[in-house]
Amino acid sequence: MANSLADVAKDREAFITGIGIVSCLGEGPDAHWQGLSSGAPQADTTTYPPYIIHKIAAIDFDKQIPKKGDQRQMEPWQRIGTYAAGLALDSAGIKGNTEILARTDMIVAAGGGERDINADTAILSGLPTAEKPEAFLNERLMSDLRPTLFLAQLSNLLAGNISIVHGVTGSSRTFMGEEAAGVDAVRIAHARIASGQSDIALVGGGYNAERPDLLMLYEFGGFSLKDKLVPVWDREASPGFALGSLGAFLVIESRKHAEARGAKRLARLTAVHSDWSRRRNPGDVTATLGKLWGHVANKLQPGKAAVISGASGAAPATAEERAFLAQHGDIAVRGTGTYLGFALEPQFPMNVALAALAVSRGSLFPPGAASERAMSGPLTQAVVTAVGHWRGEGLALVEAAP
Repeated sequence: MANSLADVAKDREAFITGIGIVSCLGEGPDAHWQGLSSGAPQADTTTYPPYIIHKIAAIDFDKQIPKKGDQRQMEPWQRIGTYAAGLALDSAGIKGNTEILARTDMIVAAGGGERDINADTAILSGLPTAEKPEAFLNERLMSDLRPTLFLAQLSNLLAGNISIVHGVTGSSRTFMGEEAAGVDAVRIAHARIASGQSDIALVGGGYNAERPDLLMLYEFGGFSLKDKLVPVWDREASPGFALGSLGAFLVIESRKHAEARGAKRLARLTAVHSDWSRRRNPGDVTATLGKLWGHVANKLQPGKAAVISGASGAAPATAEERAFLAQHGDIAVRGTGTYLGFALEPQFPMNVALAALAVSRGSLFPPGAASERAMSGPLTQAVVTAVGHWRGEGLALVEAAP
C-alpha cells in the first residue's frame, strides 16, 4: 500500500510544460532571458511624465489572434493575455489539440477591465458648465458609452476570449484581487492537480499599464514611481512602482498526463502557498513571509537555490520583504520588477515562468541592482515571492524537472 500511495503521489506531481510570456522585454523565453541578462533595464519616461511605465514590446497579434473581429472586441489587456495564452499552448504542444483542450482547466487572474478614457474626459469636462448637470450626465452616458462597454469590462471575459480564440473548453475560473489573485490562480491549479481533480491547466493573466486612469488612481494612493527608473530595491528615497504591460500564462499538468503525451517537462512546481497579513504593525509582512518560507525551507538545497521576487518598490511592503530576505543572505535574490515593471494580477505567474526558465537552464540571470549578488550556479531551485503593494503575500517553489 505504501508503494502504491507513493506512486500515486508521484503521478500527481505538477510540472510546467508550457510558458507564454510577453512584456517590455519582448516575446517568449529567449527574449526575456536576454533582457534580464542585459544589465540595462529600460522604461518609458516620456509618455506620461513624470510617471514611469514599461510599455509592451511590439506584438503582431495576428499570430495568435488571427481574426480581426476578435481583436477589435477585446480591450488591450485582453489581447495581451489572449496572445500570451496562445504562446503557452504552443510551448506545451497542445495548440489545436481539441481532445486535450476540452479537458484543460483555465484559471485566470484578472482586473476589472478598462475605462473609455475619451468618454470619461468629455463628461468630466462638460459637467461643470452644464445647465442641467444631471440631465447632461444621463444623456452623455446613454449616447457616448458603446453598448459592449460594460460587457467588455467584465473580468471573466479574458477567459472567454481564450476559449473562443484557442478552444480551451475545460472548466474556467477567474480570480480578482490584484497580486493575490495571481498567487491563488497558480495555487489552485497546483492543488487541483495534486488532488487528482485536474490533469492539465492553463493559468495566468494579462495587464495593460498604458492607461492614464490607472496612473491617476495609483498616484492618489501615493504608489507611483516618478522621474527616474531605479532598481526596485533602491527606492527608499522615492518609493513606488512603475506599472508594466505584460502577459503571462503557464501550462501546468500532472506527471502522469505529461508522460502519457510525451510532453517536455520544463520545471516542477513543487509548492504554492498564500497568506494575508493585516499589516497593522511594522514587521507584519516580514513575519508572514517567515511563515510561508517555513513550508519550503526543509526542501531547499544549500548553494543551489535562488529567490525570484515580485517586489514592486512600494513602501513599506518592499522594505519589509527586503528585511526578510536579508535573513537569508546566503541565497541570491533577483527583483524582476526592475526590468518588467509592476503588473499586479499576472506578476506572480510571470515570475513563476521566469523561475521555471532559470532552473531549466540551470543558472540564474545576472544581478539587476547593486544589492543583488552574483550566483555562479548550478541553479536547481527557485523560490518565487509575491508581496502585494497593499495586501496579500505568496510563495512558490519551482525546481528543475527530474
